[in-house]
Amino acid sequence: MAACEAIELLEIMWDRGGESLAPTAVSVSQLRVLYALERHTAISQRALGEVLGSAPSAESRLCERLEALGLIHRQRVHTNRRLMELHLTDRGQACLDELRDRRRNALLDAVEAMPAPAHTAFFEGLTALRHAVGACGRAPD
Repeated sequence: MAACEAIELLEIMWDRGGESLAPTAVSVSQLRVLYALERHTAISQRALGEVLGSAPSAESRLCERLEALGLIHRQRVHTNRRLMELHLTDRGQACLDELRDRRRNALLDAVEAMPAPAHTAFFEGLTALRHAVGACGRAPD
């Protein structure tokens, strides 16, 4: 039960951190694409679908929208003209950076409002969670 409440609190904080994301608000699905492109530079659209576990048609629509927003750039692969290669644009990177800053600030504001002894417990808990996630083989891509 406490885990569900923690997830809900994080979602609320992330929403607050993402409010008024200028100049462009992106959906969670679009955000996953941006994160993947940040980790895997010059990835093909097919490989992106494999990384995210989504259908090619869904990826195509997401990429079209992100390109229209100027957050990614698509280009044909020179060695295989049927493949599209995807790149995060400077604007896309700025969008991710701004979102991270907002979310980090929202989290830091909440942590600063906690009593001092709770800080230690909070960070110990986060460290334990990170180790547990890594041990389960579910570390972020």
